[in-house]
Amino acid sequence: MEELLTSTKKSQELYKKASEIIPGGVNSPVRSFKAVDLEPLFISKAKGAHIWDVDNNQYIDYVNSWGALIHGHIHEDVVSSIEKALTKGISFGASHENEIELAQIIIGKIPSIEKIRFVNSGTEAVMTAIRLARAHTKRNKIIKFEGCYHGHSDSVLSMCASGAITLGLPACAGVTKNTAYETITLPYNNIAVLETTLSKFPKEIAGIIIEPVIGNCGVILPEESFLKCVRDITKKHHCVLIFDEVITGFRLSPGGAQSIYSITPDLTVLGKIIGGGMPIGAIGGKKEILDLLAPVGPVYQAGTLSGNPLSVACGISTLKLLNEKTYKNLEETCVQLCEGIQKVNQEKGIKLQINRAGSMFTIFFCETRVYDSKSAKKANTKLFSQFFKAMLSNGIYLAPSQFEANFISTALKESDIKKTIEAYKQSIDSII
Repeated sequence: MEELLTSTKKSQELYKKASEIIPGGVNSPVRSFKAVDLEPLFISKAKGAHIWDVDNNQYIDYVNSWGALIHGHIHEDVVSSIEKALTKGISFGASHENEIELAQIIIGKIPSIEKIRFVNSGTEAVMTAIRLARAHTKRNKIIKFEGCYHGHSDSVLSMCASGAITLGLPACAGVTKNTAYETITLPYNNIAVLETTLSKFPKEIAGIIIEPVIGNCGVILPEESFLKCVRDITKKHHCVLIFDEVITGFRLSPGGAQSIYSITPDLTVLGKIIGGGMPIGAIGGKKEILDLLAPVGPVYQAGTLSGNPLSVACGISTLKLLNEKTYKNLEETCVQLCEGIQKVNQEKGIKLQINRAGSMFTIFFCETRVYDSKSAKKANTKLFSQFFKAMLSNGIYLAPSQFEANFISTALKESDIKKTIEAYKQSIDSII
């Protein structure tokens, strides 16, 4: 395991202590830094576009709580909204007025959402969306796409079997074969395989769930007309189309990816930005499907902390700060960064792929175009690991995996962009 140029002694000590009482020393595997052959950092504070670890090393943050902090850390208006809500109560276990306001804001921005229910996480929202799809269609099987991540509920933790059109196998210990059997995993951006699969199981598919822009295999964009074809196929076969916009919802545009690509899904799963960094998830969509939820319908779903007043207040404040100018500025900043990086690559004769959608991006360490999970896996993960360490030593905090997205926040300044491009140049010089 290579050492960083900066001292992370206190992080190492905390990691050792945490590992004795927390599995792997972390409460989410992606925080472990195993993909980059390091021990994880422990963060002590954050402000704007910057974070500090317990050793007082300062970094420009491109993780932003995995995209949730679109305005960066401790934005004054957002913090004020949380403080105000806190004085009224941490949790009620009962309905409160702000739940209605947040719901109205979201419904007003995303036309496909007629009704919405708040839950505690994206995983919980996906689990509920799949249950609704099965109840609505009275069918069992779900189709998902390789490279798309939909949380860690059993139904979506399956992988491709030996053939492209065979049923799934468990991708995780503890997931039963019977559960995985009901989930079919297909290649992203491949309509031909999807059509063949639907023909093989014409009246068995309850729904198709998809990240319209993949964020959890690195950023991967849909090919032209791919999402439209998916929508057409689901209508033809009377199955539910679920857009997982936990990452892209309010990240790419006010109406999410579905607005950009002019697609109207039946159900939409949201999270991250709608809570402004506080724990939250949501399922929204057609009234006839949402009204299957208890207490009005037969699909049971409940949560003690659903619609938590602090999360809702944080979400309302975060969304109210977003407008068309915000998205224009975010995209321009991301373009400036990515073009600056590509200029360095061109000057040095380096062929790397940069996939970008709005204010999210991934640098793939491979020479060929990345358009699905298989092409993403051609990336040189060992070289990425060296690159990540070099950038970290230069004060840049990127997602600690080749197969994750990085995010721009409104707190990022021109000086941060310049420093990042200079750090990139130095880092590339040190590893190539």
